[in-house]
Amino acid sequence: MDWIQALILGIIQGLTEYLPVSSSGHLAIGTALFGIEGSDNLMFTVLVHVATVLSTLVVLWSEVAWLLQGLLKFKMNDATKYMINILISMIPVGIVGVFFKDKVEEVFGSGLLIVGIMLLVTAALLTFSYYARPRPKERISWRDALIIGIAQACAVMPGLSRSGSTIATGLLLGNKKESLAQFSFLMVIPPILGEALLDVIKGLKGEAVFGGVDTLPLVVGFVAAFVAGCVACKWMINIVKRGKLIYFGIYCAVAGLVTIIVSQLN
Repeated sequence: MDWIQALILGIIQGLTEYLPVSSSGHLAIGTALFGIEGSDNLMFTVLVHVATVLSTLVVLWSEVAWLLQGLLKFKMNDATKYMINILISMIPVGIVGVFFKDKVEEVFGSGLLIVGIMLLVTAALLTFSYYARPRPKERISWRDALIIGIAQACAVMPGLSRSGSTIATGLLLGNKKESLAQFSFLMVIPPILGEALLDVIKGLKGEAVFGGVDTLPLVVGFVAAFVAGCVACKWMINIVKRGKLIYFGIYCAVAGLVTIIVSQLN
């Protein structure tokens, strides 16, 4: 991987982590086009995901600070209830990560066909959430947090957008647009950091996770993902508030069909 490829892939990751078009799917397409695979791909993926987590902390720092201040009061308050919802949402993806990680990694290595199919599923979810008109709720309940967490766990499939799945599921459950994007972006922070920590532990144990890639491409990719992530996070929050997800549904449908066709031609 050279620094130009790292720059392009970092921008792709930063933008698509927040836009409902699947960062994993677009990274899979990008790395396939560049012919990048193995430990280079995995190490780079870990770093750019950490970069997007940092961009979330920067953009939503006021919300993060509010949560931390509420937790430090050591009593039940709105911040504590919000954090409980985040913890509940982590349960499904935690189960998938612990018990089905190997199976998921097999799917990630199964080529572009599965990416194209999952992009079509993302398109369908975004379309359903756009036309659904459930009665809006005042706040995200524990039950809704769990269901949104299940959607996040399903989105480990390459091509199935995490933000698209969680936001669309929340909208279908009747939650307000204003709160869903923020919750969707905050709930992913612990799982991504946990996954990165596990991969670091693997690297320390000598497994083929960190190797074969120069420092410059890693730095370029990390910075590109961070900057693009900051821009996309702010943009996506405004898009959700305006209810314009249908356009991303159209994009995912087209991208999914093209990816499926290309996968069958190779």
